Amino acid sequence: MRRAVVVACAALALVAVVAAQRPDDLGSPRLAAPLTLLQLNDVYSTVPVDGAGGLARVATLKRNLAAAGRTPFLVLAGDFLSSSVASTVFKGEQMVAALNAAGLDLATLGNHEFDFGVDLLLQRMAEARWQWVVSNVVDIATGKPIGGAAPYVVRTFGSLKVGFIGLCLTTEATGRETLRRIQLINPLVAAARYLPVLKKERVDVIVAITHLTLAEDEALAQRFPQIDVIVGGHEHFPITVMENRTLISKAGSDARWVARIDVNRRHGGSVERHFELVPITAALPDDPRTADVVNAYEARLGPELDVVIASTRVPLDGVAARIRSSETNLGNLVADAMRASADAEIAMVNSGGVRGDRVHSPGPLTRRALVEIQPFGNVVCKVAVPGRIVLDALNHGVAQLPASAGRFPQVSGLTMKVDVNRPAGDRVSDVRVNGQPLDPARSYTMAIPDFVFNGGDGYTMFAGQRVLIDPASGTTVLSALETYVAAKKEIAPQVDGRIAIVR
Repeated sequence: MRRAVVVACAALALVAVVAAQRPDDLGSPRLAAPLTLLQLNDVYSTVPVDGAGGLARVATLKRNLAAAGRTPFLVLAGDFLSSSVASTVFKGEQMVAALNAAGLDLATLGNHEFDFGVDLLLQRMAEARWQWVVSNVVDIATGKPIGGAAPYVVRTFGSLKVGFIGLCLTTEATGRETLRRIQLINPLVAAARYLPVLKKERVDVIVAITHLTLAEDEALAQRFPQIDVIVGGHEHFPITVMENRTLISKAGSDARWVARIDVNRRHGGSVERHFELVPITAALPDDPRTADVVNAYEARLGPELDVVIASTRVPLDGVAARIRSSETNLGNLVADAMRASADAEIAMVNSGGVRGDRVHSPGPLTRRALVEIQPFGNVVCKVAVPGRIVLDALNHGVAQLPASAGRFPQVSGLTMKVDVNRPAGDRVSDVRVNGQPLDPARSYTMAIPDFVFNGGDGYTMFAGQRVLIDPASGTTVLSALETYVAAKKEIAPQVDGRIAIVR
């Protein structure tokens, strides 16, 4: 049943894309809607990517709708401070500046807003000129939502009174240092606290701005059918689903599309939601003011990023769907660089930390390309762990197969077999370290990124293990990668059978 709903909604979205460039038809029921929600989520670039997207174009869309008499309200469902080449350099400052210029009205947090630590997040939240709504991330020091955010927001659009809550992922593991300063509350618990408040405010419509998985959004809609619209993020492709009476929308990534949702409440109580997925293309000219801000930051990136560090004789496969579910040569390259940097026997990197989502063509490798592959600023740590911990980590990494997942491990110095037909937690066998069977009792030196070291992606098994290089002492994964390829000058990494998957 759910699949049928998704397919039907996908067809509806396709029709909407075709019609997106036309003005509203006279007599269209959405012309009566007092509110036009414009949705962004998972925006990592201020400029177009492969010709699509660009925040200056989004600003023009909002401006055009306002000129046509609509009331556009631009919302962002998390993930924008990181990760990208520019964010590695500017730590998300360029995103806040561009979104300020584009006229963002309301945003909640995504998991990548924590990538640069709590202090940097607080600074960026203070720089923003939009309203933050964060219902389930609490600053432990104050007991209030982080960064002075509102736990809920009530706005009136003409005759329509709208209540908003904002919910962020808690299942994406956050580093221990961050968790010393913030409390992540279960989204269902936070919703149960604030939805009655909105009811007392006598709102006509309830909108949840979320950065949750689709399954969590569906559970939210099932538990709280009073939510009329879920403006969601986290998945990087457009999704439109009706879960009972709740519309769930996700608008892809990098502003390639904007979801337009016109909202009205008819006499008698029924809520109307008119959905359109608007492609952001060159058909929308740049808003000059936003373009000036974007271009200023692009110019500041400077020629340093275009310095050639090495060359590759083979394509480097960083496509997310593959690297998060199987061995790839780019995953091997990053793991090899980490192992060499730490002088460790083995290395493991969560594939979600290897970014870019594309195949890098053979030829020169610039620093810009390396930053695109490793934009987070993660640090190479080194631990001494018994073989049983290595096995626990590998089993945890492959537990979500056949689905792709950021926790999927790319490895160096070891080989393993994975049987996806076996229960999660018992899928890995025949682990060999440098050709020898893994000894559960023997201690191995292991290089891992600080994200994993700190428990990210659920890798909690490293807590309490002997630390040889801690996050304060290690080099960044980016630096390790640059040093590794620069020393070789020319690389040709292969898929060499480190991870054999039985499907």
